[in-house]
Amino acid sequence: MKYNQLGASDLNVSEICLGTMTWGTQNSEAEAHEQMDYALEQGVNFFDTAELYPTTPVGAETQGDTEKFIGSWFKKTGKRDKVILATKISGRGRAYIRGGVPISGAEIEKALDLSLTRLGTDHVDLYQLHWPNRGSYAFRGNWAFNPSTQDTAHATAELLEALEALGKAKKAGKIRHWGVSNETSWGVMKYQQLADSQGLPRMVSIQNEYNLLDRKFDTDLAEVCHHEQVGLMAYSPLAAGLLSGKYLDGARPAGSRGTINSDLGGRFGGYEEPAVRAYVELARKHDLDPSAMALAFCLTRPFMASVIIGATTMEQLKTDIGAKDIKLSDEVMKGIQHIHRTWTLPI
Repeated sequence: MKYNQLGASDLNVSEICLGTMTWGTQNSEAEAHEQMDYALEQGVNFFDTAELYPTTPVGAETQGDTEKFIGSWFKKTGKRDKVILATKISGRGRAYIRGGVPISGAEIEKALDLSLTRLGTDHVDLYQLHWPNRGSYAFRGNWAFNPSTQDTAHATAELLEALEALGKAKKAGKIRHWGVSNETSWGVMKYQQLADSQGLPRMVSIQNEYNLLDRKFDTDLAEVCHHEQVGLMAYSPLAAGLLSGKYLDGARPAGSRGTINSDLGGRFGGYEEPAVRAYVELARKHDLDPSAMALAFCLTRPFMASVIIGATTMEQLKTDIGAKDIKLSDEVMKGIQHIHRTWTLPI
């Protein structure tokens, strides 16, 4: 396993991060514990969760169960010190999570304390803001993104309030570092400028979608994160399973996310199939598992701190972690580039 420095932090994280959002719905507590045991044995030292999880599907009845499963594993194994732990505060939109209010200083304090209780720990290594109050272009929002409606002064004030609360949490020892998720270049830069001008902690990570079908990060955000020393934690590196090929020709395997979240977060849009088929055929031509090829590609990116995998079976987990040992040939990389130029953003 390779380890990367997470942005400008003192955290050295495994290049594979164990994602957890299926634990509590698609996966039982025992299965979650089995995944954590195996991942740690394979050198994965980085686990990512959120107060929102599980998400397959989301619901008031199961909200927070994922963090509780991690907490029970820590209690059972005593291995909290072996794990770099990341979680997130949700924002506006779900009434059953602290009333569905926007992220604020008070809500950061409240949500963090609730997460720490569920996780059974006195601190998290990375605390993340799940999505911006002002909205973002995540989950296909890019097709109608209109930032011209945002009020700059209000947005800046909200960022500063969040930053002050994060600084307070760090001083109290409840978090070691902080990051964002589903953010934009402006958001990253503004946070860093505010941190510098106010003597507050800088962000070290960004968790955005990145995969062969969605490479928006390659341009502005890649440049911003390089200069600002912010590492990418890529979520949905398999595009919610599309890149495995299991949904080709309208297939919906029993128990898969495609039978639970019907549009896979907007990824079933009618344009994805030719690109997916091309990537699957490229992988098979070179005797590669399509999922492993997709993950191995993500691991080649210079801005990548860690790739977040998610699995519902141990077989999937082993394939995903095994991607770390795959070196893609020049021929495969050229094939990927050709497909990318042909179907640049099919989801």
